[in-house]
Order: sequence, then structure tokens, then C-alpha cells
Amino acid sequence: MTGSENSNARILTGECYCRAVRFEVADAFSYALNCHCSNCRRTTGSAFKPFAGIPQDKLRIVQGGDQRLIYGDEVTHDAHCARCGSLLYSRVREGKWVHVAMGTLVDAPSIRPSAHIFVGSKAPWHEITDDLPQYRGHIGDP
Repeated sequence: MTGSENSNARILTGECYCRAVRFEVADAFSYALNCHCSNCRRTTGSAFKPFAGIPQDKLRIVQGGDQRLIYGDEVTHDAHCARCGSLLYSRVREGKWVHVAMGTLVDAPSIRPSAHIFVGSKAPWHEITDDLPQYRGHIGDP
């Protein structure tokens, strides 16, 4: 990991379900959201994907890098464990950021999701019951 805005950031551990792939990431996330888009639902098998965003150089694979299944291309992709299928992170925004699937974090991050995005395509069987702001698409979309 290279210089962080917060060089004293705590380092969090993350792992897949079978523990074949492990990573470390600085607890210096810039944002966290709950995404309800159909792609996030399919890749997680859940009603939505809670994720936290951070520059990609703040995440380091420490075990099982060769056990990752990359779905996408070199620049933008979803990284899963090839053994158990867990979604670990998504590389986004021209490959400069990663969206860490918050459920893979062993350690609790200091950030919490601040909004729900893509609720325009949320699962019809799921009801959002918290008071976080909701956006039809990306933040800022009515």
C-alpha cells in the first residue's frame, strides 16, 4: 500500500468464505453504499451489495492471489474466489478504485453505508426499512 490520506489508517483483513483468498485494506474508505442493481444482486445472491470504495492501491492480496476468478477485463472486473465463489471486490472507475464487498471484511471498518443506490431496480421482494437516502440510480439521480 502506498501513501494514504491517513497514513496512520488501521489495516483491515478481508477473506472469502473458504479462506483461500485473503487481503488487507486500509481503513480509509472514501464512501460506502448499498447497491440494489441487478448485477450486484446476482453476484452476491442477496437483495443488495454493501460496499466501501477506496483507491485500488490501498488493497493488497496477501494470500491466494492465484485463487481469484476475475470476471471482466484487466481494468474493470469483479474478483471472486475460484474455490468458494465469494465476491471479494469490484475494480471500478477506470481501474483506479475498488469496491470492497463489506461482508468479506473480518475487521469492522470505521465507515458505514450512507445511502442506497439503484433502488429503481431493487428486488421487488425486498423492503428498505432504514432512513438512509435512496437514489433511483447513482447518487444525485432523482
